Amino acid sequence: MKNFVFISPNFPTNYWLFCRELKKNGLNVLGIGDAPYEELTQDLKDSLNEYYKVDSLEDYDAVYRAVAFLIFKHGRIDWLESNNEYWLERDARLRTDFHITSGFQTDDIPRIKYKSKMKEYYRQAGIPVARYHLVDTPKRCLEFIAEVGYPVVVKPDNGVGASHTFKLKSDEDLYRFFEFKWPGTQYIMEEFIDGEVNSYDAIIDSRGEPMFETGNVTPMSIMDIVNNADNSIYYILKDLPEDTRRAGRATVKSFGVKSRFVHFEFFRLTRDQGLGKKGDIVALEVNMRPCGGFTPDMIDFAHSTDVYKIWADMIAFDRSTMPVGQHTYCAYAGRRDGKNFAMSHTDIMKKYGSHMRMVDRMPDALADAMGNQMYVATFATKEELDEFYQDVLSANQ
Repeated sequence: MKNFVFISPNFPTNYWLFCRELKKNGLNVLGIGDAPYEELTQDLKDSLNEYYKVDSLEDYDAVYRAVAFLIFKHGRIDWLESNNEYWLERDARLRTDFHITSGFQTDDIPRIKYKSKMKEYYRQAGIPVARYHLVDTPKRCLEFIAEVGYPVVVKPDNGVGASHTFKLKSDEDLYRFFEFKWPGTQYIMEEFIDGEVNSYDAIIDSRGEPMFETGNVTPMSIMDIVNNADNSIYYILKDLPEDTRRAGRATVKSFGVKSRFVHFEFFRLTRDQGLGKKGDIVALEVNMRPCGGFTPDMIDFAHSTDVYKIWADMIAFDRSTMPVGQHTYCAYAGRRDGKNFAMSHTDIMKKYGSHMRMVDRMPDALADAMGNQMYVATFATKEELDEFYQDVLSANQ
């Protein structure tokens, strides 16, 4: 029996489903987390063969000792994953330290976590990338801005989501950024790209071939959603465009991805600019884990399938017979608390109840990027999808 260590299996709350499918496939599923065992849901408890609680997942020594104990008790660990962006570096370090070869190692981290390093591999895949400058002094930054023009985007070179990301429109903004930036953090400055975010989401087998592919579109900037406390929207595409599929597969090959669930982000240009024509695909960043929040569930709703099972089948068998059924759009709308909306919750449910697949409050840890009150619904046409967003997010005049 193969041993699988799942780091933080209780967060996000839907990740117990990965554990369930692993256990169904005959793996010995061993969880490590910082939540007390009695606080785990019964579904998660039933999906684990053993759970080891640490005081803090931030404490590497504690997690290291947990893995060592599980090896002592169960034998060699075959897989170790969290499927969580926040723990990718920790996962790689643990694999390296315990000689677990079924995933990224410490030496792999720079090219999959540092935005400046990713660009080389995107270029190798033949995908254009934004010009950039690693932030050092205001003078050098101004020289870069003189080359590309305002606005520019500045964010941590190794960061999660849109945390501490700035759009600078003037010299005044630049000097203000230098006052507020985190000390000791390397930032990357990039030319601004007018585009909507299009993703390639896939489960890749041990040969680097896709077992399942889809994609989503984020019409609004996550950076603006976080910084301006805007509402949040994105949707799973009914059908993946061929240019996104080609770009995604080329990126898989360039980065040497094997045996992973991935979420690659691209810009689709909304106007002609230096990097290409309107509609062209431009690189943004790679994420070597599933798209966050409840996106795996949304993918299931959009394609009448089960990506938790497909992923677990990849781990256990390197193939899957899970069918993919009827394709629809699956929309996410995240309302921000404190805003005055034209339609009440009751109105929304009355009109769209038959389309709803999930209605819930978002955890505080995800609310900055995802909104506070979320609605997930499926639609057969783009016109229905657009009407839904109009109704759910329109402000009361």
